[in-house]
Amino acid sequence: MANIGCRIYKDIKRPDKKLIENFAGIPVANIGDCMNRLACCDSTLKAMNKSPLLGTAFTVRCPEGDNLMFHKALELAQPGDVLVIAAGGSINRALCGEIMSETAKAAGLKGFIIDGCIRDIDEISTYTDFPVYAKGITPNGPYKNGPGEINVPVSVCGQVIFPGDILVGDGDGLIVIKPEEAEELCKKANEVNRMEDGQKADIASKKPLAKPWLDKILDSINCEYL
Repeated sequence: MANIGCRIYKDIKRPDKKLIENFAGIPVANIGDCMNRLACCDSTLKAMNKSPLLGTAFTVRCPEGDNLMFHKALELAQPGDVLVIAAGGSINRALCGEIMSETAKAAGLKGFIIDGCIRDIDEISTYTDFPVYAKGITPNGPYKNGPGEINVPVSVCGQVIFPGDILVGDGDGLIVIKPEEAEELCKKANEVNRMEDGQKADIASKKPLAKPWLDKILDSINCEYL
């Protein structure tokens, strides 16, 4: 019988790198609008620096305040992976800091998503090439007792993340993309980008933005002009 709650799946199916790279530079908000605004992690997850995030989810499920499986995931993850650490959202202990971040950078990993706290923010906040997202900051360190699971579906800040999902992050937050939906989604998000570029050009030229939907909605709710 499998030891439920203490097991490691070493192999995951990763999407094609070109498919992932197609999302580079597309704002998370624009992608989210194309996903009916249901795919973003909630606002409790915050960017700890200004590094954009783009990579493949490598998931870790830990008990609150424990990072044993986080350390093992650092050994197993491959270049291009983003470690997603689901630890119950506890903010009592930091699950990583500068040393683990530097280890991940050296291994070619593309970032950390921490459903909990980090420490060494003075150093991590200066990174321009390694994104870290977390709920908060505390100097209080973690335990290393286990159990835990690697590469199982996890819940982080309102989203279920599967190993191999595409993750995109910027200063607004993080979005989760299923690989099988990525190609069509990328086209739609780029269309939104082009539309916004046109809107910004109109604003710069003092041209009023067309909002045909606005008065229709006001009429439908019988808005009075007094």
